[in-house]
Amino acid sequence: MIRLKGIWKRFGELEVLRGLDLEVQRGETLVLLGRSGCGKSVTLRIILGLLRPDAGRVYIDGTDVTDFDERRWVEVRKRMGMVFQASALFDSLTVRDNVAYYLEEHTDLPEERIDEIVAERLEFVGLAGTEDMMPAQLSGGMRKRVALARAMAANPEILLYDEPTTGLDPITARTINQLIRKTQEAYHVTSIVVTHELDSAFAVADRVAVMNGGEIIFVGTVDEVKACEDPFVKDFLMGPTWQEGRALTR
Repeated sequence: MIRLKGIWKRFGELEVLRGLDLEVQRGETLVLLGRSGCGKSVTLRIILGLLRPDAGRVYIDGTDVTDFDERRWVEVRKRMGMVFQASALFDSLTVRDNVAYYLEEHTDLPEERIDEIVAERLEFVGLAGTEDMMPAQLSGGMRKRVALARAMAANPEILLYDEPTTGLDPITARTINQLIRKTQEAYHVTSIVVTHELDSAFAVADRVAVMNGGEIIFVGTVDEVKACEDPFVKDFLMGPTWQEGRALTR
């Protein structure tokens, strides 16, 4: 469903992605796992077309979208939903209006149908009856769930999550992880989850892609990642207790 081939990205003197290759299969949840600053979020933004690679190609559902202009990228993004790290809700809009935003801006659906969809998505994430609440009245976990309801409003084929459990307590984080799995199973979406948190990665992943130094250094199932003998992967899973210099400078 998604393929990145030989992606390079530099910001000034900082080389963030270095020939990154990645394939995401239709209907799977792939976790991008790695230390902060290794290029995970930049990779998401390239998939969304918010950043353009300096070199390499981006394919969505078999189509090379690398050189699309903004008008054509808008059509590609209509097939995607994004759950941002800080939820990115509109603080001046109610929960209902946040979830309905895409539908009101980009479809001709009547208000009655939009209200039905909003209610369905909020019920799905466990927030039925919260339509009239404002974002300031929500806990961090509730904001994440509203963000997921908004991302799912238009039935996207692809869902992208940027650090979905960062800053949440363990119980709330577990709830978000369960929702990610529930969403994939119920809607058969192709999902990419960016995280550096192992509990979250192992809870939601069909496969895990480990990033370091702007590259993908290992891809496999959760069991395969746990058994991997790569020094950086072992160090990341176990903590920097051995071969620290080699692991952190690879």
